[in-house]
Amino acid sequence: MPRVERFDQGDAWVIEGVPDPMPIGLNACAGQDPRLRQSWVRFEDIRSGGWDPAERLKEIEIAGVDAEVLYPTPRLAQAIYGTTDSELHLALVQAYNDWIHEYASHDLGRFRALAIVPNRGVDHALAEIARVGDRPSTGGVLLGAYPGGTVNPSADDDPVFAALVEQQLTVNVHVSLSNTLPTGAPTLLALPAAGRFTAATNHLIDLVFSGIFDRFPTLNMVFAEVDCGWLPYFKEQLDDGYYRYRFRFDLKKLPSEYIEQHVHCTWVTDTYGIDNRHRIGVERMLWSSDYPHGNSNYPNAWSATQASMAGVPPDERDLMLVGNATRLYRFDRP
Repeated sequence: MPRVERFDQGDAWVIEGVPDPMPIGLNACAGQDPRLRQSWVRFEDIRSGGWDPAERLKEIEIAGVDAEVLYPTPRLAQAIYGTTDSELHLALVQAYNDWIHEYASHDLGRFRALAIVPNRGVDHALAEIARVGDRPSTGGVLLGAYPGGTVNPSADDDPVFAALVEQQLTVNVHVSLSNTLPTGAPTLLALPAAGRFTAATNHLIDLVFSGIFDRFPTLNMVFAEVDCGWLPYFKEQLDDGYYRYRFRFDLKKLPSEYIEQHVHCTWVTDTYGIDNRHRIGVERMLWSSDYPHGNSNYPNAWSATQASMAGVPPDERDLMLVGNATRLYRFDRP
């Protein structure tokens, strides 16, 4: 069972099957001087908003954020997705989904939770969606891997997507899909955010050519923390390649049309994407704070975002900052 243990150098998650402890410092270093960020810190020294919703409300007030969609800690979530013990996997999924429901229920006007979908077969996924899908805290679901346990879409998973569409639950992918355990301790990478969109391109190719968007024409997906500026180029190249080999495929639309009608992306810092928003689709872009991670602009999220959107008309700015998230995550807009 995942647990926090104390070591001489600091506190870390210890997870069965993961060879190294996973120090907690980089999961909650938003707002710190970059020169002082450390992997190894004490639990009591990081921001308490990660587990205390009342404190989190105070923290997001400072940043000028009205409401949040809550994602799990990535490497801890990866351990849930990738454990080889199916009984443990299902227990961890339920434990997390119950905990995040309790957390988000502290203020349903400002929090929405993403429930993790188990990846040990269609029946388990359907059971968990039925258990948590209609909770008022649930704004959507998070896929770590597809319900059958793979990172490739399959028509075998269609009953799960049918249930999600029926409940109007947005399907979310946090950067990438994974069905393996973390391989080691996180480190201070030279550029930890660079290239994070690359996995999304491959996942989108798989999704488009799997035919899932033809089978589920109202399915909405969000790829989080991958930014948006790459999308016009990607769509152009996808259409060009498809046109050259189109006789091999049975698609009803151009690949770019599926992306434009079903796929959304979030950005933290992406002035290029904002400048090219009409080629991306204003209704497909969502701002993300990435709080409390190091890529966040906390505590200056509001001022940084406003500066990057200085030339954006109010109606488009409203969609990108508020309206799209309200629609996708079942918030009640005042």
